[in-house]
Amino acid sequence: MSDDRKGPAKVGDALAELLAGSALGARIARAAVLGHWAGAVGPQIAAVTQARAIAENGTLTVSVKTNAWVQELSMMERALIAKVNKSAGSDVVKKIRWEVYR
Repeated sequence: MSDDRKGPAKVGDALAELLAGSALGARIARAAVLGHWAGAVGPQIAAVTQARAIAENGTLTVSVKTNAWVQELSMMERALIAKVNKSAGSDVVKKIRWEVYR
């Protein structure tokens, strides 16, 4: 009987493996996107926006300072989704919902 393990598994690796296919793992991946927003979109866009929440269907809610920015960012939505997903390492974001905050 041979044991192919090379030693004890790292806790982080074991936890990642456990969560990989679970609903909790999917929720964690979605939540992590919020932390990737500012770095993915760059300082100019990050200065006028804030990622607020992400729904199970992949809709990311982003607060924006002005209506003019909402219009501008709406035209850039596909590119922004691609940048955020690339930064997060998964295709979690499917759509962005823009809302003006005051």
